Amino acid sequence: MNFLAHIYLSGNQERVMIGNFIGDFVKGKAWEEFDSAIQRGILLHREIDRYTDDHEVVIKTKERLRPKYHHYAPVISDVFYDHFLASLWENYHPTPLLDFTRSFYEVTTHYRDVIPERAQKMLFYMERDNWLYNYQFVEGINRALTGMSQRTPFRSKMEQAAVDLKTDYESYQLEFEAFFPDLVRHSELFLETL
Repeated sequence: MNFLAHIYLSGNQERVMIGNFIGDFVKGKAWEEFDSAIQRGILLHREIDRYTDDHEVVIKTKERLRPKYHHYAPVISDVFYDHFLASLWENYHPTPLLDFTRSFYEVTTHYRDVIPERAQKMLFYMERDNWLYNYQFVEGINRALTGMSQRTPFRSKMEQAAVDLKTDYESYQLEFEAFFPDLVRHSELFLETL
């Protein structure tokens, strides 16, 4: 899952949300340097990634993408799934998506001292262009994937993925809807065990 799902799956716990948001920017045992609530978020981030990668529905999505996108298929499937979370937002959260994203950006202003520098640089653009809100639009997904493609050292073709999303939209949406409730339950149970 991509940024929107990670933030959503943190519930209403700010420090867990920050840890979940920065999870990709905290490598190895560096998570131990943070306070316990942020550690929980980082561990939740890692568990979300592990569970998602191993889920049979997500594997099906990635297999459809793999012939064209090879090892970038998991990245693309994560972005596609964030698109469906954003576009179907009212099914999952009572707060309107625009308000939710603005609230998240406001929360991050209180944690600049713990957000790694690379994450802060990305956050500047994320907030400026409100990536999280714009994930609901295929054009927003296209911009996100094109930006990722420009930053990869190898030819990824990610800039073409939005076309594939539109072509097989219903199948990807059905897979997301089959998978996401499982991830929500798993994340809730995982947080309870920490």
